[in-house]
Amino acid sequence: MRIAVAYENGNIFQHFGHTERFKVYDVENGEVTVATTVNTNGSGHGALADILKKIGADTLICGGIGAGAKRALAEAGITLYGGVSGDADEAVADLLAKRLKYDPDVACEHHGEHHHGEHHHGEHHHGSCGEHEGGCKD
Repeated sequence: MRIAVAYENGNIFQHFGHTERFKVYDVENGEVTVATTVNTNGSGHGALADILKKIGADTLICGGIGAGAKRALAEAGITLYGGVSGDADEAVADLLAKRLKYDPDVACEHHGEHHHGEHHHGEHHHGSCGEHEGGCKD
């Protein structure tokens, strides 16, 4: 098992599409054997699922994530545990102990904005950050 965590300063990074690095944990017999960090080189949400696939990750722990990125992960066969915050190492330990608290319906929220299909200045926005340029950002 290889678990990737959207990572920043020891914690789970909250905007998947802007993840600059993943912490990757190799797991054997329910224990972490190796942990390394992988830089994404600012790839953006479209390429992040490909990076995870190339490094052999089969599981992702992250904070907010958009619908397009969720689809890309599903197509890559990567199990998603979204809506998680806090310490990355603790989250992996909790996942391995089957006590990780996550949100199976996680979506990327645009803070202070609520889009429900209405149009703003001719822009078509449906609220899922994996679907449009710019991703999740504040």
